[in-house]
Amino acid sequence: MSKDFDVVANYKSLLLNSPELSMPVAAIQSLVELIKHSNATTMSEFMLSINVASQLLKSSVRNSISLSAGCDLFLRFVTRNSQDVAEFEAWKATLIVRGQSFVEKADACRYKIAELGVPFIKDGSTILIHAHSRVVSLLLQKAAENHKRFKVFVTESSQTHGGIRSAKVLRAAGIPTTIILDAAVGYVIDKVDMVLVGAEGVVENGGLINQIGSYQMAIVAKAANKPFYAVAESYKFVRLFPLNQYDLPTYNADTLSFQELNVDYDSKSNETGADQASQGSNPLVDYTPPNYITLLFTDLGVLTPSGVSDELIKLYL
Repeated sequence: MSKDFDVVANYKSLLLNSPELSMPVAAIQSLVELIKHSNATTMSEFMLSINVASQLLKSSVRNSISLSAGCDLFLRFVTRNSQDVAEFEAWKATLIVRGQSFVEKADACRYKIAELGVPFIKDGSTILIHAHSRVVSLLLQKAAENHKRFKVFVTESSQTHGGIRSAKVLRAAGIPTTIILDAAVGYVIDKVDMVLVGAEGVVENGGLINQIGSYQMAIVAKAANKPFYAVAESYKFVRLFPLNQYDLPTYNADTLSFQELNVDYDSKSNETGADQASQGSNPLVDYTPPNYITLLFTDLGVLTPSGVSDELIKLYL
């Protein structure tokens, strides 16, 4: 690895300068940039530098689910193409070209998903979404462009206020959108025709890792007999098989310790001590088992949860 190149700084700069760029794509783009700056002269040295950079990226954020998916996919791509290397520098140049090509095509994944999802949006329907997802917002915008008439409930997502961001995007597209409290999902579910969420990652059994609150939405949707759809780009498919919430890589000893309950609330401050404490003790994501998911809209097609494992095999073998 080049001493002059900081892969983590490059990754954070990409996300800062391109807010619409997803974490896995930014990770792959940073690893491609690393190859450009690589001083490695042997295959073993090169592979070591890629692995070290990947681990640095994963450890640089608290929620590394989608970032890990991008790193693992790129590492698999590098490993698969390292079997027959005749000329080392030419091979590195090929990796750079193909990596850049993937990054350029990644944005098209969202548009393909949107096209596949639009037919599921019915005229006069009410849709419940959670927090902010770029691909969910794009799907709904495309549905509106196709003259579908519908309205949206979006959860506030108090931890990140992502719902407020979604509401601004959807209202700008002329879509009637109401922000609801995270705790009001059960209250509005009878007025909802479908639930639509994004994904931080899709695991091997077809389950979903997404922003905290997705699991309880899925439970409420199933109890009310409402379809629960997830949208995810295929580069967010991750080789994980969690059995419950505490199998997630983001779980640690402090999660669910709820330290903020013991911190005094300062009503005169915009940012309370409780808010600061909660950053380390509240989970960022949760796991929704596949039996709660109706269908997944992906750039590989509309899949049942059981179809995800087949697609993962194709990606990694």
